[in-house]
Parts: sequence; structure tokens; C-alpha cells
Amino acid sequence: MKGLLKFITCGSVDDGKSTLIGHILYDAKLIYADQEKALELDSKVGSRNGDIDYSLLLDGLMAEREQGITIDVAYRYFTTDHRSFIVADTPGHEEYTRNMAVGASFADLAVILIDASQGVLVQTRRHARICKLMGIRHFVFAVNKMDLVSYSEARFNEIVEQINRLKTELSLENIQIIPLSATEGDNVTVKSKNIPWYNGVPLLEYLETVDVSTSEEEQGFYMPVQRVCRPDHTFRGFQGQIESGTVSVGDEIVTLPSNEKARVKQILLTDKNVESAFKGQPVTITLDKEVDVSRGCVIAKSANLAPYQKLTISALWMDDEPLTVGKDYLVKLGTKTIPGIVTKIEYAVDVNTGEHIPADTLSKNGIAVCKLLLTEPIVADLFANHKTLGELILIDRVTNMTSACGVVEEVSQKGTPGANRASFKQGSLEARGDIFEEFYYDTASLNVLKYQPVRETYTVGDSIPLQGDSYSYPNSFDIIVLRDSVAVTVRNGVITSITSTDSYQYGGVPVVNGRGFEVLADSNEKVQQFLSEYKQLADINDSEFFAKWVKFDTYRKIVIKNL
Repeated sequence: MKGLLKFITCGSVDDGKSTLIGHILYDAKLIYADQEKALELDSKVGSRNGDIDYSLLLDGLMAEREQGITIDVAYRYFTTDHRSFIVADTPGHEEYTRNMAVGASFADLAVILIDASQGVLVQTRRHARICKLMGIRHFVFAVNKMDLVSYSEARFNEIVEQINRLKTELSLENIQIIPLSATEGDNVTVKSKNIPWYNGVPLLEYLETVDVSTSEEEQGFYMPVQRVCRPDHTFRGFQGQIESGTVSVGDEIVTLPSNEKARVKQILLTDKNVESAFKGQPVTITLDKEVDVSRGCVIAKSANLAPYQKLTISALWMDDEPLTVGKDYLVKLGTKTIPGIVTKIEYAVDVNTGEHIPADTLSKNGIAVCKLLLTEPIVADLFANHKTLGELILIDRVTNMTSACGVVEEVSQKGTPGANRASFKQGSLEARGDIFEEFYYDTASLNVLKYQPVRETYTVGDSIPLQGDSYSYPNSFDIIVLRDSVAVTVRNGVITSITSTDSYQYGGVPVVNGRGFEVLADSNEKVQQFLSEYKQLADINDSEFFAKWVKFDTYRKIVIKNL
């Protein structure tokens, strides 16, 4: 039996998408007896004068039935003797293009219906373009309602020419064109005697046998971290789904964007220890040392990944409100959600011709190539290279509306892993130097952005910069880098010691954390309480803990700057 096939049906309004899938389910005896009886009864009051209306099998909402159109994405799971399927039946009306895009995002193959009497329409081109944008590489163009054109081979050939032009325009791959009638059942599940000139297989047989696997495997192993599991201070595991490659106990991995190296100590699949895991499996991974990893980070091996702050994306706009250049959106990419700004619309795309059109705004259902600036570098890649790290959505921060979906076409302003922050090192001890981060308020985007200029590594005896654009530290102070369990003492601008926090004693000078925020502790007792409470945290990013213990603006400020 072939593997699971996830596919989408799409096309213009009333092209027969729901009818087609309903007919497959009915003919293949994939519905229960009570469903069949209900279908026959419902059809008597429908639009087919008592004949079975197969579309009712998928149109589950009463509002849809009353209007005679599908207005939501209807998912249906079914299995034949040869394959298992999940199909998304999506709306055809332009108003519901965003619903269609949601269905396309999960699919391996698209069945695009074309009314034989109308040929390739604007919506056909739009849906094909969106399916390509969402990563679909296999297409079936089902030329439906052949009964309405008297099963004309000449008409079919005219539409084939239209489809071939569309194929060339969009660089579509793996195309199959099938003439059929969803209502009458021609070439749906069995070969039609009404279309003797067609030498191919019926639709269901093609879906049962098509191979949608790709030989272009993504490079290396990577797993976006969904959750840090820390039930107590003795266990810290990183949970997520493996998106590519395999990982085994003992492998050396790199954490991004911090670029720290560690070895895999343990792999848990549910509650069982395993020696290795592979693509598609949800796992918990523990490492042999403490690393700077939280939700949104990526654990990788030989994947050639890096963090970036500027992206060029192809986006489908879904919001009722038009896209505004300079507006602040939440960007969700992989498991990371971060503020970002659309700084420029490079061009909009005419869905009819593919022409690039100059634009300074984008309305609902429009497609455009845009420049996106993130508040800090995140792990991303081209959609063609690493799918999960190359697809994203934009979320309106006020309405929480999904404003756009898109894919990464280019990456720039690379945040060099491990070199984008200063660090302190003494022997085996090493700590990040985020006290040198700069905080800027960008006057163009009206956002606070964080920058980490490249610095050298400092050790005992080195002088450190006490002044920056947005920070000013006293001549003598102590730095406690919690995540690395390292304390750095600075006297008269010179590092005098780098020790473990376990052996640190309060020195009677101001104390800052690893970000340069004042620690509200003025005695050894309070410092030890601060360290103890941190060790007990289930979530190392606990906001209540930091609200209690640190203050931002003692040594830091936000500088206004046009970035």
C-alpha cells in the first residue's frame, strides 16, 4: 500500500469540488449506510431534482447548503485498498482565498478543477499560484463537467493548451490532466465509456498510485524547539518535532542562534529512551551541558543554518485591512514568534499575467514580494532549502488576525552565530556578553530593536568597554550570567575574576545580570537567594522572577536612531 496522500481540491465557484470528492466516497463505498440514506433524503430537497447531490457529503455546515457553496475548509479522511487519504475541500470564491491557502499549506498534491465550458479562469490561475507558493509540487487539473460540452475532445484540447501556458508561466512540475464529470461519475473512480479518446487512468486510480515523495531531502538534522521541559532542577529537556535528518545519542549538535556545541545525552520518544530518532518524530532531547536554548531556538547537525535579521518573502495578504509598510506585526516562523516590520513592498504580482507591479500597499488576497525586518536575528532559511524554517505567517498585534502567510525567498543581514555577542572566558568557563547589546528605537518603524555588535572575547586582566550608545556601567561592578552559571567581577574597568556562580560571593559593588540589567540585591544573602530562586524555576524565562529581581533602566537606555 502507498503512503498517506494529503491533497487539496480547489477551483472557481461551482466547479464541482465537493461533488467530486463526494462521488469518490460514494462510488468507493467509503460511507456508512446511515450516511448514504441521509444523503439520499437530503438530495430530494436539493438542486438536482431528486438525484443524489454528492457535494452534501462534504458540505457539513447548514449555511453552506443553503447557499449552495462551500465557505469553509472541509477535511475528510478515507482509505481505499491501495492508499489512505486526507482531502481538504476548499472554497472557490475569491473572498475565501485565505481559507484555500490554509488547506494548501498541509497538502502534497493539488486537484484543481476547471469547468470545461469556461476553461482556465482568474481563480484557476490564483489557486495554482498559491499552491505553488505553499510548496505543492504535484498538480492534477481535473477538467470537470465534460458532459456539458458533449464530451468534446476538441474542447478538452483547447483547455490543455491553456493549462500548458499556465504550467510554463508558473514553472509547475508533475502535472496530470484528466477529463471527467463529477456529477455523472465519468473518469472519477472508473474509466468512462463517454470519453473513449482519453487513454489515461481515472482520477482515483491516479491518486492511489502517484508518488509525491521528493528526492531532494533537506540537508542535515534540525529540530525547532517547541518547549523546554524542566520539571525540576535535575532535568532539562528540549522538546519538538524533528523536521529533517536523524539524531543519535552521542552526536555533537549546535544550538542556534547561540551557536553552542554540546552532545546528545538522552533521547526520549514519549516516555521511552531511544538511541536515535528521525524526521517526523516528536522527541525530548537532553544535552551533556547547559546551553542557551528556549522556545523558538533550533537544535541542528550538519544543516548549514544561521540566524538572519532581514528576510525577503513572497506573501499572500489575508487581512481585511490592507498591508501598511512600517507597521509592526508578529512574525511566526518555525516555533519562534517575534516582532517584525514590513519595510518595503518590492512589487505586487498580477495573478492573471504574473507581471510585477509597483505597489506601496497590498489588499486582501493580493500576492507580493516584501522586505521584512525582525527585531533580532532568528534561525531562518530559504523555503526551497528547509521548508519549516522558510514558511511564516504575519499576525496583527492588535486584532490577533493572521494577516499574511508567506515563504522566505532571500535572507540577509546574517547574525554570525556565536560572534554576535561579546563573551567572557577563563579556562573551561565561558559566558555570553549580552551586557554589550544596544537597544535602539527605530524612527521609521516605531519599534525598539536590539543589536549585538561583534566583540572580542574577554578574560581576566582585560579592560572592557563601560560605555556604549545605550549602556553606561560603573567602573566597578559584578556580572552574573545566569544561564551560564558564571560570575564576572570588574574593578576599575578591568576583569579581575571569572568564576562559577556556586563560588561567587557578593563584593559590595553593583550587580548586573547577563543583559546588563541591575540586580536588586545589595548583600550576599540576597544574591544567594536570587541564584537559588533561579535554579528552582520551571521556566528560565519566568517574567515574575525577573520583574522581582532586575531593573532595566539603571545602566541602560533606549536610543532613538533611524535604522
